[in-house]
Amino acid sequence: MNDKTKQTAVVPAGEKLQKVLARMGVGSRREMERWIEEGRIQVNSRVAKLGARVDALDAITVDGRPLQNDAADFMQRRVLIYNKPEGELCTRNDPEGRPTVFDRIPKPHAGRWINIGRLDINTTGLLMFTTDGELANRLMHPSYQMDREYAVRVRGEVTDEMLENLRNGVMLEDGPAKFTDIQAAPEGDGYNRWFHCVVMEGRNREVRRLWESQGVVVSRLKRVRFGPVFLTSELRMGRWREMSQSEVDILSKEVGLEPIALPEMSLKAKEKMERQQRKTAKPVNSGRGNRRGSEKTVYTTSREQPTEFAKDSKRPRSSSSTERKKTPVRRLRPTK
Repeated sequence: MNDKTKQTAVVPAGEKLQKVLARMGVGSRREMERWIEEGRIQVNSRVAKLGARVDALDAITVDGRPLQNDAADFMQRRVLIYNKPEGELCTRNDPEGRPTVFDRIPKPHAGRWINIGRLDINTTGLLMFTTDGELANRLMHPSYQMDREYAVRVRGEVTDEMLENLRNGVMLEDGPAKFTDIQAAPEGDGYNRWFHCVVMEGRNREVRRLWESQGVVVSRLKRVRFGPVFLTSELRMGRWREMSQSEVDILSKEVGLEPIALPEMSLKAKEKMERQQRKTAKPVNSGRGNRRGSEKTVYTTSREQPTEFAKDSKRPRSSSSTERKKTPVRRLRPTK
């Protein structure tokens, strides 16, 4: 076959609609795909189909409301870290009027906050939000292997056989599941014991269901790590803080995204955020008395960095992290 008979592959113009919407902060890519299938998105006054591509000249409408077409407003990658208390739902609106995680965090100037994963109403700890739907999609997608670590208090006798079962995998109602790592805390014994557990997925109530499959009950559950991001003792329950530029860049690099400069914030906007932080971050009464110890942690580019549980316990390493090439640890102090 000579050059004249060769067929040239035609590259479709524009970007996929769901990817553009995710980058604009409308929602995660998977959520946008669902919205397109439901007919909620229009492009140039026509209902969009899954697979549609758009460019800067196309007019996009979501639920009848046109999106601003100013890329400077929407090409933002902000990330919030939130220490979720018990009793809050990971939803924007609750028909029963219960508090949600969005009640405390500030509204972004452009786009909207997308929660990176969820925690059930009785689970506390690390929850992240971003204005970049593509970042959210990659952090939640199984192919990027963002392991989640939990501190768990188990009520009931835990045997070595149970731990082996949980490492090897058990069958749940929605398929096989396992902990890639389990490590017992040095303190405590008997029927109330703390463990650190690592899972590679974000399935609904997965950690609780895994323990319940062994005939024991989870009495406390707190997420302390999501991929390379740790919950620090400086961030009290019910409080949030925004990641710095260097922290966002490290998180982006983990999932293969190029850095995006954080938007400049005026002094007035900073003061407004600080006032909202003081107003919303009132002390949270968990109803459980004094907390036993704290998880003092750091931000790091390496999955090999130990954290502290109560005193000197090291966090377990997931099986995927042991296969990775070790990199020098770079600690990032949380910005005030």
